[in-house]
Amino acid sequence: MEKTQALAALSALAQPMRLDAFRLLVQAGAAGLCAGEIAEALAVPPSSLSPNLAALVQAGLVRSGREGRQIRYVAAMDGMQRLLAYLMEDCCGGRPEMCRPVLETITCGC
Repeated sequence: MEKTQALAALSALAQPMRLDAFRLLVQAGAAGLCAGEIAEALAVPPSSLSPNLAALVQAGLVRSGREGRQIRYVAAMDGMQRLLAYLMEDCCGGRPEMCRPVLETITCGC
């Protein structure tokens, strides 16, 4: 990931509705959620949600696909993985034990 891509992803997440939507989609897993379900869960009007979801898609953090008249959104975990890898690229200075606490914190425990 390049710096401009990282900045775009961070910028997309730096807005409360977008961050809430992304976290909701992460929780939804591979099935994702339709736009209406996201709007309902976040208690926001669909008209204000749409541009925010578009920003997450543009940043590579969310994927979308049409299902009839609905659009389903899914968290693009590979995009988040690239962002985290970029942010932690030089985290430990050759000492992996320094990164272990961070990695343990983000492990889902599955």
